[in-house]
Amino acid sequence: MGTKSAHDLAVINSQSSVEDYISLLKPRVMMLAVFTSLCGLWLAPVSIHPFMFVLSIFCISLGAGAAGAINMWFDRDIDSLMERTKKRPIPKGKIEAENALGFGIVLSIISVLILGLSLNYFAAFLLAFSIFFYIFIYTIWLKRRTPQNIVIGGAAGAFPPVIGWVCSTGELNVFPLILFLLIFIWTPPHFWALALYKDIEYSKAKVPMLPVVSGHRNTKVQVFIYSLLLMVVSTLPYFFKYSGIFYLTTSIILGCIFLYLAFKVLKSEDSKKTPFAPSLFKFSILYLYLIFSSLVIDSYL
Repeated sequence: MGTKSAHDLAVINSQSSVEDYISLLKPRVMMLAVFTSLCGLWLAPVSIHPFMFVLSIFCISLGAGAAGAINMWFDRDIDSLMERTKKRPIPKGKIEAENALGFGIVLSIISVLILGLSLNYFAAFLLAFSIFFYIFIYTIWLKRRTPQNIVIGGAAGAFPPVIGWVCSTGELNVFPLILFLLIFIWTPPHFWALALYKDIEYSKAKVPMLPVVSGHRNTKVQVFIYSLLLMVVSTLPYFFKYSGIFYLTTSIILGCIFLYLAFKVLKSEDSKKTPFAPSLFKFSILYLYLIFSSLVIDSYL
């Protein structure tokens, strides 16, 4: 990769906007992290001052966004090859790669320091570890090496509700671990549904997603198995007596819809089109919002 002149850098910097830097934080991904961490805080048995509540959410979202910025810095080569990601600010030339890296590192440090100094060091450690896991374990080590990348790497996205809980309580118990497991099991069918209809792009970028390496048929089977497992895991809050009948009913209904879409994906014969994969991918996002919302609502019933 050739070096850029001072004039080139000046042009890039002049074109960078606040919106470009915000897009580095992966706002849509960050929103999900913010929401699940908010639920973790809300479900915790210990109340904290409203200002500390907001500060916790701010730090967790900042940490998640910082990890996203560093991810974009590292993946800038493959982002430019994929239709889904080629409009990100680094491939478009809106932000210099080194600036994105520096931006991500600074935000990571700020988020962890503020959380540790204002709330507790355990929460700060978990935030730091989740950033480390997303960058070094998932992005750098797993993503380009194994089709199990998002199975293991999915742990990074499962930390926010746990961190939210620890911000409030300063400790762990079974409930936040169930919340972690819920997102961890949700991640593979969510991303493999996307990969089923974006497999050509992943193949072009040489990212070994499961449909690229093992084919559509095996991926569909795995999606169905994880969807079935997700339905079982989603009932754990009720059976561990952390929720009531409202949540159990909601989780079963949502799980049945999820499983139905996964079954339609499994039975679809056209391996190239896989018509139900986009529907499953979109519903999986809604599913996570609704399942966590129902936990919060149930806590008031």
